[in-house]
Amino acid sequence: MTAPVFVVEKVPDGPEIVLEGAEGRHAVSVRRLRAGEDVVLTDGHGRWTEGVVRAAEGKDRLVVADLVAVHEEPRPTPRITVVQALPKGDRGEVAVETMTETGVDAIVPWQASRCITQWKGDRGLKSLAKWRNTAREAGKQSRRVRFPEVADALTTKQVAALLAAADFAAVLHEERGYDSEPLATTQLPTQGEIMLVVGPEGGVSPDELEAFAAAGARICRLGTSVLRTSTAGTAATALLLGRTGRWS
Repeated sequence: MTAPVFVVEKVPDGPEIVLEGAEGRHAVSVRRLRAGEDVVLTDGHGRWTEGVVRAAEGKDRLVVADLVAVHEEPRPTPRITVVQALPKGDRGEVAVETMTETGVDAIVPWQASRCITQWKGDRGLKSLAKWRNTAREAGKQSRRVRFPEVADALTTKQVAALLAAADFAAVLHEERGYDSEPLATTQLPTQGEIMLVVGPEGGVSPDELEAFAAAGARICRLGTSVLRTSTAGTAATALLLGRTGRWS
């Protein structure tokens, strides 16, 4: 198994660093790391280094030494962004967690017209913070050094503007009566930005479909079964990572 990942504000280029606070506590009290074990330190934006635990002190202090040169993971291409309609309850965090583990590059919360959940005021800020923290923790758990960006929640008009600027954009939609194409066979770019829209449990409304189609998005389907909004983005991301060669 690869070495556990811990987040630092700035990746050190010196011989050693001391992890304290939440990361130090997780390393010492939760992971129970001991001298001689390998660790990876990252800023979550692609810069990383690795070192060896020299000492675990108290409950929240980890001394990491023998740091190697700082590396920078290149930005992946094509870049995959999922526009995720707000699910009910904690299904949003589930979607963010599994998409992060799978390898999505960015997540855009979307306040669709049929969303039961509404992000307003302090509640909206708290929900967004939960999504971002989930992406960070899932990024660490899956040994990533470049965590997915979680944007501010957008309106349908704002999402349409994003889709218009993408190299490939698609709305996942299974409703009969629409001329959809399978995402498994549609032509994809080899670089640039791929954007997928995942609607709420009630589906994407006709007005939203019209706005997204006008922005250049295709209407695509994943298969014959209907996935929940919290799992569709993960399935689609996995499909695209395989088709674009990023999983090769």
